[in-house]
Amino acid sequence: MNRKILLIEDEKGISSIISSYLQKEGYEVSQAYDGGEALKYFTTHDFDLVILDRMLPLISGEEVLKTIRQLSDIPVILVTAKVEEIDKIEGFQLGADDYVTKPFSPKELMERVRAILRRIRKDPVNTNILSFDNGRLIINLDNYTCKVNGNEVTLTNNEFSILQVLFSKPGKIFTREEIISIAFGDEYDAFDRAIDTHIKNIRQKIEESPRDPKYIKTVYGVGYKTGESL
Repeated sequence: MNRKILLIEDEKGISSIISSYLQKEGYEVSQAYDGGEALKYFTTHDFDLVILDRMLPLISGEEVLKTIRQLSDIPVILVTAKVEEIDKIEGFQLGADDYVTKPFSPKELMERVRAILRRIRKDPVNTNILSFDNGRLIINLDNYTCKVNGNEVTLTNNEFSILQVLFSKPGKIFTREEIISIAFGDEYDAFDRAIDTHIKNIRQKIEESPRDPKYIKTVYGVGYKTGESL
């Protein structure tokens, strides 16, 4: 079955070009040209990935992304003309899985789409449930869910991949470069502060006290590891 992509871009010329490339790759594409239309599509259809322009009429891309994150952990590639690092960090804080700045090569965007979709495994075979802290933290690798004190928390695909890396070897110190390589692959174009942002988001979701984390510890000057008592 072809993967379904929601393309949200108000510039119809750019949208047409991107859609053409996606269709040549075999993806089914739905196009939306403003934030309102985008949310209508998203809430009435199933998609595997969203490509979202940050600057949209009616409802901004940021607000669209916030709403998507309230409803789903679907991967989102944020597209924007903003090129400052702080803008990228804000995009990751909002829940974006990847970030592309204009102008960009459609071929580069296709590579990013393929890389993200490769990381989404739809058909788990073996049960793989990790339990920590006397069952207070449960990570299910089969259905990509995480529960804290019995309550399921919503993680993005990138956040779950990072969580999986850290808890695959409790107590091991992972550098930021190792996390990027293991979680996303060497072809993934990320930077250290993006990992810091993802970790901050994960802590907000799984830690009782994010400022004094129990599950994910910072090793200053090196990287991150799980807590010693798990």
